[in-house]
Amino acid sequence: MKLPIAIAAAFVTVAFTGLAVAGPADDIIAKEKCGKCHTAQTTKKAPSWASVAEKYKGNAGAEAKLVSMLKTGGTEDHPKVAASDADLKAVVAIVLSSK
Repeated sequence: MKLPIAIAAAFVTVAFTGLAVAGPADDIIAKEKCGKCHTAQTTKKAPSWASVAEKYKGNAGAEAKLVSMLKTGGTEDHPKVAASDADLKAVVAIVLSSK
């Protein structure tokens, strides 16, 4: 009887620990202050992530294009994001999965 309770307690602990830990993409989004111009669903100074995801929906080259834009700045209004390609891909994955 004690074993199932211990397993359940371990499962709950692991589940809640995962919620408290931000990934590298979340850290970059916070550090670069992306929320100053972007939000997940509404247009602020820049398009929402959901509108970017909709624009690139079904586009096989979307990830590469957005990673390149983040690395170079893309437009005069968007700053360069200093991060590894893997971290930028993680940021782009968050953007493209927005609804």
